[in-house]
Amino acid sequence: MEKSIKPDRKYFTKCFWIHLTITGTALLVLAITNLIIHFTGGDPYAISLLWLIGSLCIVLFWVISYPITYLWIKNLHYIVCEDRVTIHKGLLTKTQQNIPLRAVTDFALQRTIYDRVLGIGTIKIQTAGQTTSPTGYEGSLSGLLDYDNWQAELRQKIEILHPFSDATATAETGKRSDQGILIQILDELKKIRTSLQNKS
Repeated sequence: MEKSIKPDRKYFTKCFWIHLTITGTALLVLAITNLIIHFTGGDPYAISLLWLIGSLCIVLFWVISYPITYLWIKNLHYIVCEDRVTIHKGLLTKTQQNIPLRAVTDFALQRTIYDRVLGIGTIKIQTAGQTTSPTGYEGSLSGLLDYDNWQAELRQKIEILHPFSDATATAETGKRSDQGILIQILDELKKIRTSLQNKS
């Protein structure tokens, strides 16, 4: 049975806050630069021009980036099936990314300071050497409100698809224990041999 997930509306809020943070940082840098120019006896015309250019850049940033971010999140859609996770994304060109659960090695939960304040999280999907992403993750489910339950459900699906992993680990532990016993027996035999040689 497949389950469909959309990022929570709080994800829009997170992106809005990120935009505000970038804007605030840009204004702070602009203000410090203007103060330096002012106190070093710079031209007042240069200060006015710098404020004008900086303000136009900030307006342009909002006009271009925020609508793109909004549409990107609106088109973001996840489908969790028994054997795979599908991520639908894109703006003008829609992409469908299928990640088979048999290839998944781990799920990592990521929560930034914005996520913690808003109560959302991102589940990153790691696969066995198949990713071309520099982050090392094949895909991510961003903006999830019920992230703990989704992570637990995905891990459960992995355990169902890889039922022998625990058995293999137990068998390997058993082999290591048997080797340890054999080494102890060998040590005892060496001691007995040495003792017999000393007596003769």
